[in-house]
Amino acid sequence: MILLAVVAFLFALIGAGFIVRRVRGHAKRYGKDLPQRFHMGHIPRLGGLAMFVSMVLTVGVAGVQNWWGYYSNALHWNTWVLYFFIAMLPAVAGGIAEDMTQRMTVRYRLVLTLATGLLAVYLLGMTVPRLGLGWLDALLSAAPWLGMALAVLAIAGLPHAFNIIDGYNGLAGMVALIICAALTHVALQLGDRELAAMLVITAAATLGFMFWNYPMGQLFAGDGGAYVWGIVIAFCSITLVQRHPIVSPWFPMLLLIYPVWETMFSIYRKLARGDSPGMADALHLHQLIYRRIVRSVLDENAARQMLRRNNRTAPYLWAFTLLTVVPAVLFWRNTYVLIAFCALFCISYVAAYLVIVRFKLPGWIR
Repeated sequence: MILLAVVAFLFALIGAGFIVRRVRGHAKRYGKDLPQRFHMGHIPRLGGLAMFVSMVLTVGVAGVQNWWGYYSNALHWNTWVLYFFIAMLPAVAGGIAEDMTQRMTVRYRLVLTLATGLLAVYLLGMTVPRLGLGWLDALLSAAPWLGMALAVLAIAGLPHAFNIIDGYNGLAGMVALIICAALTHVALQLGDRELAAMLVITAAATLGFMFWNYPMGQLFAGDGGAYVWGIVIAFCSITLVQRHPIVSPWFPMLLLIYPVWETMFSIYRKLARGDSPGMADALHLHQLIYRRIVRSVLDENAARQMLRRNNRTAPYLWAFTLLTVVPAVLFWRNTYVLIAFCALFCISYVAAYLVIVRFKLPGWIR
């Protein structure tokens, strides 16, 4: 498994470096007047392509290892692995196409993530088997199609949730890395090395990408990268709950509560203003932190100042994420404790948002 991690890291590092050096022309397609743009210059947005190719090649290396009889207990080359990547293809291909052309509307990308969810249900048999609450579990047992619908909804929605929080250098990448590490920890405790290997490969590919992304911001993950993170984490979260009844379904929910709640709050905020939920704006929590907490970074060079402010934004959200990941890892079997922490996060998020919006932030936080 360590060898697979090293291979995935090197493939992503080299692939991302090639994109940074040789495939910069497409970056000019990204408009300068978009509200979510917080950088200067033309930066490639194909980090997702580097990560996905790295993962595919690494799994190919695992297949060769299986054929030779080495490390076969880490990642078995079987139909589950093959179907895993086949199911990923529609959404990831759509995200990369958007990164290259800037012509894929939100509606088309949502259709493609829904197609990935449906393929996961059909090819991998994914479903949400329980919710940890008696009456809801009884309902899911009586109507299995509800569990499949929840799985499709989760798989289709999580990539877009990661896309929303992917606004600053190192933000979404580190959140994905932390979540993959937490899922790997529990998978290894349960002896599920196959699932752990897939998560380790994803985390290693993410590290290879982040070498170019943070702190210099030479490469962005783009929609493709957000979709890779969202789909792999969704697949592995559902599979972990399916395979191991001891795992509370609220364990992955608490791990993912930041991107999920950011998405839900964003939809509410836009609908309350009469705007379309699919319309981009600059009022997400990470954007408010950038504007109102790290604004004190000063530099004579405007581009350098923007880069320094960009880099100082992500650590605030890394800490926010750890506040959910730590209790999730500690109480991954206790449904009611996990639900309580989910509620606590939602309340804390809204409180923090209102404090920042109303300019009542304590000086020590800056």
